[in-house]
Amino acid sequence: MRKNGTTHSGRAFSDRRWLFPFLASLLVSVTLFLAAIFVLFCREYGGDSLSPEITSFSNLDDTIEDSETENYVSLEIEAPRIAYLITGTKGDSQRMRRTLLAIYHPRNQYILHLDLEAPPRERIDLAMYVRTDPVYSEVQNVRVIAKANLVTYKGPTMIACTLHAIAILLKDRLKWDWFINLSASDYPLMTQDDLLHVFSSLPRDLNFVEHTQITGWKLSQRAKPILIDPGLYLSKKFDVVFTTEHRELPTTFKLFTGALFNLPIMLFLCFCLSIWPGYELGAGSAWVMLSRNFLEYCIWGWENLPRTILMYYANFVSSPEGYFQTVICNSDEFQNTTISHDFHYIAWDNPPKQHPRTLSIKDFDNMILSGAPFARKFHKVDGVLDKIDRELLGRSEGQFTPGAWCIGGADGGAEDPCSLRGNDSYFQPGPGAKRFGDLIEKVTSKDFRNGSCSSLRYDQTKREWIGN
Repeated sequence: MRKNGTTHSGRAFSDRRWLFPFLASLLVSVTLFLAAIFVLFCREYGGDSLSPEITSFSNLDDTIEDSETENYVSLEIEAPRIAYLITGTKGDSQRMRRTLLAIYHPRNQYILHLDLEAPPRERIDLAMYVRTDPVYSEVQNVRVIAKANLVTYKGPTMIACTLHAIAILLKDRLKWDWFINLSASDYPLMTQDDLLHVFSSLPRDLNFVEHTQITGWKLSQRAKPILIDPGLYLSKKFDVVFTTEHRELPTTFKLFTGALFNLPIMLFLCFCLSIWPGYELGAGSAWVMLSRNFLEYCIWGWENLPRTILMYYANFVSSPEGYFQTVICNSDEFQNTTISHDFHYIAWDNPPKQHPRTLSIKDFDNMILSGAPFARKFHKVDGVLDKIDRELLGRSEGQFTPGAWCIGGADGGAEDPCSLRGNDSYFQPGPGAKRFGDLIEKVTSKDFRNGSCSSLRYDQTKREWIGN
């Protein structure tokens, strides 16, 4: 019995016919397993993961056939986006609507703020206008701040309002590259297609803000007085209050402000101060075009510098004209991204008064020659605005400024060509783009940037920063 059992066992293990099917099955299983992993890997990291937005913009160049080259180009030339803040006070809602129509583009973001001095009815009407407009409601890129802020002239409440709007843009995770603040008395001098076309060729970290360091007698006149803004704690607007005490000048950072006046004008203002002690000196420009990176730094403040300077400027004369300038010029990370220009055409009397002159038709030619995309300040109703609409923007009353994104018209049965939207990544630049391009070339030159807190200039041909 033992022998038979042993012979049977030996035959079973000596028979190798099962080995080939087993190895073949194992090979097929391993191959299928590796193929499944490869497919999953490609879906997650493959070249087809570009967003439709970027892909649609790359289709502007139909001559690109290589897939790798197309992906590279689309990322390099993605159209920029601008976030606008338009502010106003009592009685400004109608011209805020007009400014919004004049600067509207589907790629951009817009925040409207009527301050607390405006009656609630006016704010509600503005919100209903935005909500019921078919274009605004479809694109969802216009917001009206419901909880209004009290804004006091020369006080820190204007800075608080601006930072409030920026925080909303960041909180809602909206797409934008630059931030521009405008008032209801501002108006554009070129189309958004002109503006976006020019900025498509610029790096997104540039910051355009008028700035100059405060020195000499200006430093004592601006920095030593202590100001209290009742708008921070009262529900009604009152003038700012100056204390009898003065403070020491800061030593941990340098003070900067907007640069609007040349030396002769500054000497005249100094003369005014010596004769009229109550004469208040205008510091400079509060109008800026700032990059998203810098404003994230101001809001989130991974360094304490933005918060420290914000608290210091809470008691500073005309803090809106110095806060962003001081932060950016004291920041090692951002000071070399600054260009001292606010992109506004502003006219002053000669000799200058406390406030800029209100513009009229006689300023029209100078506005065009300036190359600036915006001008201020205008009356609520003025013929020069109609002339700008007609000759510079091509805009009809109550309609959007036309651009390449507007595909409607008489043939399509739409009264406003922009009531029908096309591809908002296409731009149709006009004469304004040439004027603005010349201005950009000027302000990024080495000569213009001498005296700026930036030690670099931007070479548009090489698309890189160059030292002095």
